[in-house]
Amino acid sequence: MQTSSWKFRVSLEMGKIFVEGVGEVQEYVDVCDYAVGLSRMIGGPILPSERPGHALIEQWNPVGLVGIITAFNFPVAVYGWNSAIAMICGNACLWKGAPTTSLTSVAVTKIIAKVLEDNKVPGAICSLVCGGADIGTAMARDERMDLLSFTGSTKVGKQVALMVQERFGRSLLELGGNNAIIVFEDADLNLVIPSALFAAVGTAGQRCTTARRLFLHESIHDEVVAKLAQAYAQVRIGDPWDPDTLYGPLHTKEAVKMFLDAVEQAKQQGGSVVYGGKVINRPGNYVEPTIVTGLPHNAPIVHTETFAPILYVLKFKEEEEVFAWNNEVKQGLSSSIFTKDLGRIFRWLGPKGSDCGIVNVNIPTSGAEIGGAFGGEKHTGGGRESGSDSWKLYMRRSTCTINYSKDLPLAQGIKFQ
Repeated sequence: MQTSSWKFRVSLEMGKIFVEGVGEVQEYVDVCDYAVGLSRMIGGPILPSERPGHALIEQWNPVGLVGIITAFNFPVAVYGWNSAIAMICGNACLWKGAPTTSLTSVAVTKIIAKVLEDNKVPGAICSLVCGGADIGTAMARDERMDLLSFTGSTKVGKQVALMVQERFGRSLLELGGNNAIIVFEDADLNLVIPSALFAAVGTAGQRCTTARRLFLHESIHDEVVAKLAQAYAQVRIGDPWDPDTLYGPLHTKEAVKMFLDAVEQAKQQGGSVVYGGKVINRPGNYVEPTIVTGLPHNAPIVHTETFAPILYVLKFKEEEEVFAWNNEVKQGLSSSIFTKDLGRIFRWLGPKGSDCGIVNVNIPTSGAEIGGAFGGEKHTGGGRESGSDSWKLYMRRSTCTINYSKDLPLAQGIKFQ
């Protein structure tokens, strides 16, 4: 597959650094490999029937047409998750990418169409439509759309869910995240610093899995903040096409304004900017990656998902309180702890631990693998994409009973004579 043009278009339109664009294209390739293997494994169980001479099976069939609406920040990979799984389940796809990354959408669609047609399959199986919110609204309301997969903000996702539910349609929602990393006093700081840096600064803070809250045990708070600020100072900022660049621009001028507004609100609510907080004086939508300390865990700005590289560093004392603080935000996408305590790890994974769809230990909040189902709870929408049994969302289920006897026994032993 010709992937070089994808990578450049991702950097050109989205602003993502080149190596992340390469990673995103690779993710699509990987999910295609995953889907091909999965296509040989999809099936329903044969269940024991309580009636003699009867077979009970579960049959899975394609839903039909899957509408896919994706966001600007992953203009290749998220469509890959959806389209690859949808196709091996027997569905056709109609994709609406973000209007600000339309060149990437066109490039991806042309490559997919060629692959399909080279294999004697109509390229229209993966069709593309470009446009704004009016096109998305039409897709959400169209009863011919058997499943609508939407990736984007919680605000818009709520509107999409209502429109789809109004016609009793099916939706798959992957919405916002206000993700936290929790660092305990026994954590390996050699893991913590690069993990927090990548999770907070990667993609210039424009991932749904970006770390926006960093909870530090009071005994290590000052040390970690100092080391993190030192690491931030070493981030290479520049042209996203330059392979040495680690941090590129925000996507739009509106994102820059949102960044500045959030920094100002953080100051007004009692926070102190210990690193960054300003616009960078160079062409493009560049802002400084930012660290804010001193805010209470329940400050309104801390509970707001700002799609920008702002990390709120918060101090805690006890495990129970910080687990509760992780869960108190409306979103429930990704979460991480850093600790060597085995008991704490399993408490974190258990019912009184993280309430997120992605629950990590000693790794950052971002960088999910395709083999695990991706998605979250609460205002993140509850959807799951890519791995595990997420294929079931792209299919409809029938429970089938076959009577191969000459009798007609009823379930539950009912007699009707």
